[in-house]
Amino acid sequence: MNKPLIGAFLAALLLGAGVAPAVAADSAQARESATETAPAVKAVTFAGTVALSNCSGSVVRSPDSAPTDPALVLSNGHCLETGFPGPGEVLVDRPSTRTFTLLDASGNGLGTLKASKIAYGTMTDTDLSLYELTSTYEQIESSYGIEALELETAHPVAGTAITVASGYWKRTYSCDIDGFVHQLKEGRWTWKDSVRYTPECRTIGGTSGSPVIDDATGKVVAVNNTGNESGQECTDNNPCEVDENGKVTVREGINYAQQTYNMVPCIGTGNKIDLDREGCGLPKP
Repeated sequence: MNKPLIGAFLAALLLGAGVAPAVAADSAQARESATETAPAVKAVTFAGTVALSNCSGSVVRSPDSAPTDPALVLSNGHCLETGFPGPGEVLVDRPSTRTFTLLDASGNGLGTLKASKIAYGTMTDTDLSLYELTSTYEQIESSYGIEALELETAHPVAGTAITVASGYWKRTYSCDIDGFVHQLKEGRWTWKDSVRYTPECRTIGGTSGSPVIDDATGKVVAVNNTGNESGQECTDNNPCEVDENGKVTVREGINYAQQTYNMVPCIGTGNKIDLDREGCGLPKP
C-alpha cells in the first residue's frame, strides 16, 4: 500500500514524476486537424485535494450533493487513524476529529478542514474512506474559493488519460488506465475490479488516497491505493492479480487504484451514507 514508509522521502527524490511522453503529430496538417477535433481538456491541478498526516485525499461531492451539505473527504481505508480495518470489517458513522490541509491549484495550503466523523471506511472489496466534515461545500468555497471534485457515476474505461494528484507530496502522476483486475490480493486483503495504471504512474508512499482524475472530464474515477514494490507475490506492498480462472500475475513496479463510481449511489440526502440505497456497491458491516 502506498502509505508513507521509512525512506519514502528518499524514494520521492529518486523516482521520476511519472509524466507520460507526449506524442507529436506527423505533420502540421495533422496537428491542425487534431486541434479542431479534440475536446478541450482542463488541466488537472491540486485544487480540492487535501493532505492528511500520513496520506493524500480530496474533497468530493456526488452529482446530487447540495451546497449546504456537510462536505466529504475521500481517502483510503488503510489511511484511517484507527488503523487498517481487518478483512470483512466495515466502519460506519464513527466519531472523528481528524484534520486535513486544503490545497489550492498550485499545492499551497489554504487552511484546515476538520472531520466530524468517519462516514465510511473499509479495506474489504475496495480500499476507501469517506470523512464527513464540520464544514459545508458552500462554506469551503466561501472561505477558500475551492470547489469540491465531482465523483464520476460510470465505470471508467481502459485507455482513459488520468492524473493522480497527491496532496501529501504535492505531486501529480500522469498516465492511462491500462485495464482492470478481477481480484487484487495484498496480504490479508482482496480488492475487486481494481484499476491498473500504465507504467508511467510510479506512485509512492504517501500517495495513498489521492484522487484519480479523468483528464477529459475533471471527475474522480478512482482512489489511488497500492503498487507492487519488489516483485513479491501477494504480500504486503506487493499485490498480485488474480483472474477469473485463478491465474496469478505479478507486475513489479505497477500501481493500482480502487474505483469510486459504485459508491456514488450510497451517498443519500444530506450526504449521508446509506448502504441500502439502490445501486450502492459498498460492503456492509
